[in-house]
Amino acid sequence: MAGWGNGMSAFDVAMLAVVVLLAVVVVGAVVVGARTLRQIRTMPSAPLPEDPAFIAEKDRQEQSLAALRSAADEANSTVDVAKSAAAAARAEAAAAKAEANAARAEAKRVLEAARVEADTVLERAHRQAEADAEEVRAAARRSGEREVALLASTTREQAVEVERRAQRMDERERLHTEEVERLAERERQLTAANAALAAREAALAERETALAEAEQQRRRELERIAGLTADAARSELIESIETQAKREAALLVRDIESDARETADQRARHIVVDAIQRVASEQTAESVVSVLHLPGDEMKGRIIGREGRNIRAFESVTGVNLIIDDTPEAVLLSCFDPVRREVGRLTLEKLVLDGRIHPHRIEEVYDLARQEVEQLCQRAAEDALVEVGITEIHPELVSLLGRLRYRTSYGQNVLKHLVETAHIAGIMAAELRLDAPTIKRCAFLHDIGKALTHEVEGSHAIIGADLARKYGESEEVVHAIEAHHNEVPPQTIEAVLTQASDACSGGRPGARRESLEAYVKRLERIEEIAAGKLGVEKVFAMQAGREIRVMVKPDDVDDIGAAVLARDVAKQIEEELTYPGQIRVTVVRESRVTEIAR
Repeated sequence: MAGWGNGMSAFDVAMLAVVVLLAVVVVGAVVVGARTLRQIRTMPSAPLPEDPAFIAEKDRQEQSLAALRSAADEANSTVDVAKSAAAAARAEAAAAKAEANAARAEAKRVLEAARVEADTVLERAHRQAEADAEEVRAAARRSGEREVALLASTTREQAVEVERRAQRMDERERLHTEEVERLAERERQLTAANAALAAREAALAERETALAEAEQQRRRELERIAGLTADAARSELIESIETQAKREAALLVRDIESDARETADQRARHIVVDAIQRVASEQTAESVVSVLHLPGDEMKGRIIGREGRNIRAFESVTGVNLIIDDTPEAVLLSCFDPVRREVGRLTLEKLVLDGRIHPHRIEEVYDLARQEVEQLCQRAAEDALVEVGITEIHPELVSLLGRLRYRTSYGQNVLKHLVETAHIAGIMAAELRLDAPTIKRCAFLHDIGKALTHEVEGSHAIIGADLARKYGESEEVVHAIEAHHNEVPPQTIEAVLTQASDACSGGRPGARRESLEAYVKRLERIEEIAAGKLGVEKVFAMQAGREIRVMVKPDDVDDIGAAVLARDVAKQIEEELTYPGQIRVTVVRESRVTEIAR
């Protein structure tokens, strides 16, 4: 508005300058006209009209006067125009000033309204902030009350648990006291029985002394009658019989040894070598690592997941270590349990093919892979039965044989070992003209107990014999199974041939490896120690036995119980096992709540 006022003042000055200039021109014209009139008046009063010079001068002066009048008129009109323009400019300046004043008033009004609105908004914001703060305080108060209630309930539960444990300890102490009293009573009874036995022993000693004296009296009487002492008579008779028996035994032994030396070694060697050469089965050494090839290295990042959540979920669900290193387009799966490792390999293979890798999907694919491995085991058992030629067998035994598809003994696959042993035993039985089907059945089922060694205590030979007896196998088969490791002395030719064929299959070069079996047995024992504790759901030996993860049931084991369980497992492992380095025991207690939105 100040700029607009300055512009209008400059315009006024310019118009005023134009008006002054026009006024000066008009004044000059009037002065020139007045001078001309005076000259005209001062001229001779009676010039001659006929004077051409006078007429010309007069005409010229009249023209000049007319020009001056016209110039004066134009100057007046110009002055009028300038005045009107100046008036219009003044009117526009007045209007602009009025508009500027109105704008200032409007701006003041808007500013005042904005100030009032800002005060209103600020007041509303203060009230809203106070309301929000009150709500937050109320929510915090409610949360604190819930936390206090939860802590109180937890404290009550722990108090109840402590009281229950105290009651159990009191009960155990009472039972211990009763046991001590029973033992004391039994000791008193044993003392009385020992006293009675001592008395009877004294009486028996007296009787033995009397009998010895009577025997001596009888012997002296016989020696007196026969004229020969008893020792001399006995020595003479024994010497005569011994000489005759030695001569006959020497002749018999010489004949038997001669005949056996001629035929036994050659015949036995021929049978064993022929059986092994005719079987000549392949044996692939089992390992504890599987390799899965990937379509590209970018898949490794998807397998690991954000912050490693996918690989942790995979190892927790499958119990298999997943090793991702610089090997191009490949990952390693490590686990001492071949069944678990194969399930993990199939799970990861399906996840890679599907492309969707997240914890929930891993659990779904793991269930599918486990079912597929069970079907593969069933099919492997049926194929082995067809290869051996056994048709009639209980379905439960078929399922147990399928478990041996991924079981190894000193690095040798147990199911392949059974097939190989059955073939060797059948060839030996055919050479000896024995019942080949029965002997092959004995040899094929001799390690069936290894399918349950993780679940049932005891030797696999005794376990296998009990299974065979339970599912209707003949006594010859049962005896051959229980005697193939001499837990029971072998009494039949089937048992002896089963032992021989088992030794031939397991003893040939490259069939077994002692170090792998010892390693696997140590890991199995570690899992058995943890699995035997109360409330344990799953146990996985990880990192080549350097870590054991124990999954517990959250309803049966609380946080304090989890800490106690970890300490108990670690202590029992220290007491029972020998191992290099150290073993970390991790107890996982996880609660899950699932609800379906329909």
